Order: sequence, then structure tokens, then C-alpha cells
Amino acid sequence: MKLRALAKINLGLDVTGKREDGYHEVRMVMQTIQMYDQLEIKESKEPGIRLTTNLPFLPCNDGNLVYKAAKLLMDEFDIRQGVDMNLTKFIPVAAGMAGGSSDAAAALVGINRMFQLGLTKRQLMERGVQIGADVPYCVMRGTALAEGIGEKLTSLPGVPMCYVLIGKPGINVSTKFVYGNLHLDEVTEHPDIDGMVQAIRNHDLYGITDRMGNVLESVTCPAYPVIDEIKAQMMKNGAVNAMMSGSGPTVFGIFDDPDKAEFARDQLKISGLSKQTFLTTVSKPGGTKYGKKGGRPAEGGVSVPAAPGGRVPHAAPGDSARGVKAG
Repeated sequence: MKLRALAKINLGLDVTGKREDGYHEVRMVMQTIQMYDQLEIKESKEPGIRLTTNLPFLPCNDGNLVYKAAKLLMDEFDIRQGVDMNLTKFIPVAAGMAGGSSDAAAALVGINRMFQLGLTKRQLMERGVQIGADVPYCVMRGTALAEGIGEKLTSLPGVPMCYVLIGKPGINVSTKFVYGNLHLDEVTEHPDIDGMVQAIRNHDLYGITDRMGNVLESVTCPAYPVIDEIKAQMMKNGAVNAMMSGSGPTVFGIFDDPDKAEFARDQLKISGLSKQTFLTTVSKPGGTKYGKKGGRPAEGGVSVPAAPGGRVPHAAPGDSARGVKAG
């Protein structure tokens, strides 16, 4: 059985408070994109879980969320058979794109199917939060408002069709460092999450991009100036807007034109600012109806024809020759 574990970006990320248990309360708009890891699961007569990956530095025991997810279900349902799992990573590691959480979600879905456990998507999401706050969303996918510590999810209509340029600099950022250095009393600007949700409901791409914002940039960007440099590079080359995803360091730019997106990708690679560069699209887009650029959410908006199929292919394994995946 082969499964795809889709990456996500945060179109908007606000932190509203800190709980007594140390977790932060957030309000985020999450979006899956067509970039994915591959998880292959095979049933084995030999009991236990065996995990291999294409990255030698990743753990293959209970330090890996894939292993934890499989063990969670296999223990709960007393599954005596074993499984052999192979994880092929393409989503950048420690990049703020929920790669590990999405891999865990794929493991939950795969074990549920393989052993015919009969769990619903909602039941898988309820178990996923035991592994990580982003796992329930990664089971759900699509466009969603996430609240609480990220586990309270409201499904939203798909965002309009657009192109997503991903740039990850050659640095890793600790999520613990970012949240540990976030001082909410010093944050003066918060993204308009409610306005973004309304723009999504109105299928207004420019209303969405006008409201993109991430309070965690106030910590990560000063510590790693290359993030702002990548954002500026994307904006200079035609992005409607650009922002850091999650706690960083990955930057994404939203484009409404495939030619501009491809030009910006090439320029970003030439600049050397980004160690890993990908060009892809949103997952499950909600049509191609755009509002007015620079305006407020519009009722209706202007109808824009979809780009020709295949102009910007999905960020799938083995597409490096086409510029979709560049290491």
C-alpha cells in the first residue's frame, strides 16, 4: 500500500495566548499543497514495526512520528501481525510544513485501511492529536481554520487556483526556540484571520493574500535575515504575496500567473538564497474566481481562466528535470 503525505502551508498564523501547560493558543488558516512524501506499508507475518527511510539522519524507531502512529493503532486494536514501512521524504525536514505530522497521518490512514479497523476520519483525527497538534489537520487536509493548539478544526472551501513557490534556506529552525522567544505583549500586529476566512468563502484570492500574516516572523526573521531576503526576492519577481510558513524557515510565495511563478522559481535558484526550491499548486482548489487585487473581499469577483494543464506540475518525486523539485 502506497500513500501520499501532503505538505501544508499557513496562509495566516496568529498566536492569541499561552496556556498553563505551556502550549500556545493559535488561530491559523492551513492549506495543503501538492508536495508530498511517500509512505509504503506492507503487512508482515513477523510481529512488530520495521521502518526505513531515504534519509539516514531520521530515526526509525519510536522517535519517528510514523512509527508512533502505527504503534498507537496496533496497540489499541491488539494487532499481532507486523508491518514493514518505507518512508521516502521529499518535503523539507524541520521546515514548518508539517512533513512529520503528515507522515504520521498517512500511517494512521494506512494502518486503518490495511487491517480494516473501520475508523472514520474523525476518529483518526481524535487519535492523531495524541501524536502531534498538526496531525488531525493532516488527516483532514484541504483548507481549514485551526484553533486551540491547532486541533480544533473548521473545514473551509478550497482557495482559488494559484501557484505556490517554496523556498527553504539552508538552515533549520527550532519550533521550541521560536515559541520560547515569542513575547505576545510586544506583538503589535496580528493577522486578520476572520477577514481571511471570509475572503476564502468569497473565493477571493487577493482578499486572502492581502491578509497573509504570521506573528512568528517577529521572532524568526530577525534571527535569520535570509527569510526576509527570500520573501523580497519572490515579491520582486511577481508574487502576489510571500510569507514564512509555520515557525520557519521555509518561505512561500503565492502567484496568480504560471509564467511569473516559473520565472520567480528560476531566479530564486540562481540567487542561491534557497537551498531547496519547489514550484507547485494548492491541493483541492476551489475554482478560479479572483477578487480585485489590493481590494477587500468581493462578492463574485472576476472570472479568470485556469492555466493550461501541466504548466506548473505537482511537486512529485522524480520531477527535478522539470524544475518542480530542486535540491
